[in-house]
Amino acid sequence: MTRKQFLEEKLKEALKLLGLPDKIFELHLLDDRAITRLNHQYLGRPYPTNVIAFSFWEGKRPPGTPYLGEIFISVETARREAREYSLPRKAYLLALAVHGLLHLLGYDHERGLQAPYRMARKEAELLEKLLGKRHKAIVNFVKRREYMPAKLAVNVDHVATVREARKVHYPDPIHAAVLAELGGAHGIVVHLRGDRRHIQERDVRLLREIVKTKLILEMAPTEEMIAFALSVKPDQVTLVPERRMEITTEGGMAVKGRVKKVRTVVERLKEGGIPKVSIFINPDPAQLKSAAKTGADVVELHTGHYAEAGASEELESELARLEEAARVARDLGFEVHAGHGLSYENIGPVAAIPEIEEFSIGHAIIARAIMVGMSEAVREMLTLIEKARG
Repeated sequence: MTRKQFLEEKLKEALKLLGLPDKIFELHLLDDRAITRLNHQYLGRPYPTNVIAFSFWEGKRPPGTPYLGEIFISVETARREAREYSLPRKAYLLALAVHGLLHLLGYDHERGLQAPYRMARKEAELLEKLLGKRHKAIVNFVKRREYMPAKLAVNVDHVATVREARKVHYPDPIHAAVLAELGGAHGIVVHLRGDRRHIQERDVRLLREIVKTKLILEMAPTEEMIAFALSVKPDQVTLVPERRMEITTEGGMAVKGRVKKVRTVVERLKEGGIPKVSIFINPDPAQLKSAAKTGADVVELHTGHYAEAGASEELESELARLEEAARVARDLGFEVHAGHGLSYENIGPVAAIPEIEEFSIGHAIIARAIMVGMSEAVREMLTLIEKARG
């Protein structure tokens, strides 16, 4: 049995499970070049995607009409993604085919707040029956993948790092922030450090006037920084630990045992007119449970250990930690963000975690921007995040 025959037989089985044995469809297995042409012609996307489905009736299918439409899968993209997510290639192809079939039947993860949840639940239910218990990994992957699209907040600190290397007026992080927003960024992040090694107070004040999306100020919970935040009033403050000799932030804030102190800072910021307060925190359920007592609205999970993981076992372990922490954080009522060390190479698996609503990424985007420009670097990262969400 060929790969296409296997997929067609399984999709027919899926239709029987759905009580629609008389329905028919067409399945096409393509390469990246062919699916890019379809994406560009019909959807305005000049890049390959894993699966596209075109319903014959576009949601207006008359009852009793057997023909559903066409499903197109890029085998090349599927092969890359299966390798990236450490999933069996054949099972992953079937997951994409089932996803396409559900689109033909009127499911749409982009339509309404609850639509992604309903579609993910139905996909997982079908795959469980079609593949059996031995393919638990693919079922769990689908369960966590099809959720609301995640946002991207771009950190422009390292534009200022280049400027401060020569103590001149360029490059300007203000210009970078404007270009990032033009590229589709949902927010701009700056970390005002005690030693002013990159971002300066002037930068934050100008960004407060210019940023059209939202301005996120990362800062240590010191008296100096609290006073500054209350004077500027960014849209969000993210509390981070800070050591003078570190090259970059080395870990999340320790909240356990310091709940009262952190809660006091959170309360002062919110009473002073800061709409949201976030805590940058390690993916540790115990720390998250302590953070829940501080009154913070958001937690940003520290992804540094995942980003630095070497062997595949270590990578899987760190990814599992992030998945568990994201679930715990959501259950505790937090809005869940993530960041630190995320790059174009490692964003995919983390972006597939459904509970994470926003990613904060700086160094990788600034480095890429040197080669392709700021707006394009942001667009490329957004494309990877969107692809991970299906």
